[in-house]
Amino acid sequence: TPSAVDKIKKLLKDKPEHVGVKVGVRTRGCNGLSYTLEYTKTKGDSDEEVVQDGVRVFIEKKAQLTLLGTEMDYMEDKLSSEFVFNNPNIKGTCGCGESFNI
Repeated sequence: TPSAVDKIKKLLKDKPEHVGVKVGVRTRGCNGLSYTLEYTKTKGDSDEEVVQDGVRVFIEKKAQLTLLGTEMDYMEDKLSSEFVFNNPNIKGTCGCGESFNI
């Protein structure tokens, strides 16, 4: 979303050695999987690259099918700010929202 693009641009502004962010999934939490998001200096050999408005997002190979069709957003309110993944593939989530299953 435009909000996510703007936030990533701001985060990368002070990190000229990084070319974008990498999204993945890890086995974690009470429901099975959780998202990972980290800065990256290079595109991995099997990463899928998505470019939106000049922002480069790399998707780890093992996360590509899990994230197919997912929209990444950035939301802020009075108590928190976070990247949110609107994933149509999710079958269930845990009560705290930290993990999901496919």
